[in-house]
Amino acid sequence: MVTQLSISTHAGVFDAIAAGPAEGRPVLLLHGFPQTGVVWRRQIEALAAHGYRVVAPDQRGYSPGARPQRPEDYRISHFVDDVVAITEELGWATFDLVGHDWGGAVAWWTADAHPGRVRTLTVVSTPHPGALATTLRTDEDQRSRSHYMIDWRETPTTEERMLADDAQELRDFYAGKVPQDSADAYVRRLSQPGALTAALNWYRAGRPDGAIGVIDVPTLYVWSTDDSAFGPAAAQETERWVRGPYRFETLQGVSHWIPEEAPEPLSHLLLDHLRAHGEYSNRSENAVVDRQER
Repeated sequence: MVTQLSISTHAGVFDAIAAGPAEGRPVLLLHGFPQTGVVWRRQIEALAAHGYRVVAPDQRGYSPGARPQRPEDYRISHFVDDVVAITEELGWATFDLVGHDWGGAVAWWTADAHPGRVRTLTVVSTPHPGALATTLRTDEDQRSRSHYMIDWRETPTTEERMLADDAQELRDFYAGKVPQDSADAYVRRLSQPGALTAALNWYRAGRPDGAIGVIDVPTLYVWSTDDSAFGPAAAQETERWVRGPYRFETLQGVSHWIPEEAPEPLSHLLLDHLRAHGEYSNRSENAVVDRQER
C-alpha cells in the first residue's frame, strides 16, 4: 500500500509517497519537470512487491513546505543536500538512487558527491551532465533540443503562458503519454501560488558551482529513442563518464516520459539492476570515499 509521508529537514518539509516494508532495502526515487513523486507510482508498486522500501519525495519547489523564492536557492548543490537530508531523516546510511529528467541530473550529482552513500544509481532519460555539456558544444542536434531551456530562463512571462487556458501548454508537454489523472495532479500542484515559478527556478538558478566527475558506483542508464529533450549523441557519450559497472539500455519508440509510458520495461530493468548489485559494497578497500569526508 502506498502511503503519504512528510519528511522534515533543515531545508523544509518534503511531501513524499512511500511503500514497502520498513526494513526493506531502501530506494529513493527523484522526479523531474513538470511532475511530482507520483511519476514513480508503477515503479513504487513493483519494487515494494519485491520487498524494497521505496520513497519518492516531491522535490524542492514542488513541496509547498520546501519552496524558497530565490532562483539561487535552486542550485544543484542544494538538491544534493536535500537528498542527503531526506535520507538521513529516513535513517538510511546507504541507499539505491533513481532519477528521471531533472531528478536524473540530481542523481548524477549526488552519486558523484556521495559515492559512499549511493549503493547503485539508475538514471532515466537524462545523460550524465558532463556528456550533455560535451554534446552541447559539439552536436547541433542536442543544441537544438536544449534550446527551450534558454527560453524558459530568459522569458519572464513563461509561467503565465504555461498556465493560460487551464494550463494547456503545460498539459501539452505530456503529449498524451502520461495518464490523465497524473497529468491533472501535476497541473493542480503547479497551479498553486508560486509553484511553477519554483519549478522553473531549477532552470534559472545558473551554472553549477563546480564540475562533476566520473561516476564510480554501479550505474544503469535508460534512454528512449523518441525523447525530444535528449538525443543519441549525449546518451552514447554518457558511457565515458562512468567508471563503475555500467549498463545502457535503449527503449525503442518511447518518448521522454519513460516511467509512465513504459512502466513495466523500466521496472524490470530497475529490479534486474538492483539484484545484480545487491552485494555491492561502497566501503570495500577499492571504493571511493565520500567526497565530503576527504
